[in-house]
Amino acid sequence: MSKRVKYAILAIVFIQLGLVAALLALPPLARALPGEYRVRIAKVPLGETLLDIGVTPLPTALPIPAGAAAQPQVTIPAVAAIAATPTEEPTAVPTQPPADNTGEEVTAAPTAVPTATPLPTVAPTAVPLPGKVRLEGMKIIPQGFNNCGPANLTINLNFYGDPTTQVEAAAFLKPNREDRNVSPWQMVDYVNEETSMRAFFGAGGDMELLKRLIAAGYPVVVEKGYELPTQGWLGHYLTIFGYDDETGETVSMDTNLGPWDGSGRYDKYEELAYYWGQFNYNFFLVYPPEKEEEVYAILGPEMTDTQTMWQNAAAKAQAEIEADPENAFAWFNLGTSLTRLGEMTGEAEFYQNGAAAFDQAFVLGLPPRILWYQYRPYIAYMKVGRYQDMIDLADALLESQGGRNVEETYLYKGHALVLQGDGPGAVIAYQQALRLNENFYPAQIALNSITGGN
Repeated sequence: MSKRVKYAILAIVFIQLGLVAALLALPPLARALPGEYRVRIAKVPLGETLLDIGVTPLPTALPIPAGAAAQPQVTIPAVAAIAATPTEEPTAVPTQPPADNTGEEVTAAPTAVPTATPLPTVAPTAVPLPGKVRLEGMKIIPQGFNNCGPANLTINLNFYGDPTTQVEAAAFLKPNREDRNVSPWQMVDYVNEETSMRAFFGAGGDMELLKRLIAAGYPVVVEKGYELPTQGWLGHYLTIFGYDDETGETVSMDTNLGPWDGSGRYDKYEELAYYWGQFNYNFFLVYPPEKEEEVYAILGPEMTDTQTMWQNAAAKAQAEIEADPENAFAWFNLGTSLTRLGEMTGEAEFYQNGAAAFDQAFVLGLPPRILWYQYRPYIAYMKVGRYQDMIDLADALLESQGGRNVEETYLYKGHALVLQGDGPGAVIAYQQALRLNENFYPAQIALNSITGGN
């Protein structure tokens, strides 16, 4: 055998070994690759195929909770008037256990931490609405990776002359670029505490309310479902700044798809309602502080009274369920609204019915990414003692890269671990939540309750 042949054989062997080594190394490298770069590589020919090697895909469905009833019976309990309005941030942080918990079990029980927020009580004034409105001065801002929240928030702040940039808002709201979501309550808190503007969050909105606000000069940010051909179902924010009754369309700023000339995206009222309904018709708006009385007059007591707002949202979901019992999103919305009422009143009936509504939503099937954005199932299950169901849901999300970049998942898994007596495991979960977002104070409060701040 000639030397040339020997060298050729050796070269082939080394190439094969190199390919084997590359294939063995590819899965962990692909798993470690930041999502922003995964999206870019997926656009290259064969890029998506290579990225999928050895990577756990997003589950096609969330696990059905073990405690789910076969035939849920869900009612909306009556509530007594309450004196304070809790804020919208994650609830139920564990109470303080012993400071030294390096090896011992912790059995602290969660407790709600509402913050009283007085609301203006101005009666709404009926004003005939124009058939067509388009607010001038809105400027589109293309979002960064998974940055639709800060981008839409910045559009609205800039509309009122506040100079906050998307980069500045994102640096506070999601210092980890891989963070998959910024919740409405976080943006409302940011506006109210870090800027000169004010903000309001509402649930159970409708097209008429959007039109009243827009006609008065206030753009509105809606939280909605969003389906893209290659990525599937996601959550998204749109800033609605116009409407046309003749064509039956809204005009909005879409920070992900544009158009980038500022002309706006057009959606039929029915299409907007369909996807908006996947997020309980949530919305928030920014406004100058001197306009608060006018804004609250437009919103009316059915929105500014938080108890009434959540009762109405629950009733709206119940009506949608009666019209279509297979509407999983309506069941989820009902669970969310009942759980919020439970947080406000402390009444067990709301949590029990909320948990049953969530059970039915999971039985019918929901996009797994819904728990990237909405977290009330964890709270409902926690309040009825179903801690393993909390962990099962969290673990299902943590199987995928996107799910591992949602700090709330670790927060609620930590709560469940505390309640199961696993203090050290809870500490790890809370610390991971803070690694993802150092400004996520619910995780810091929960961690301090175990470690004593050490």
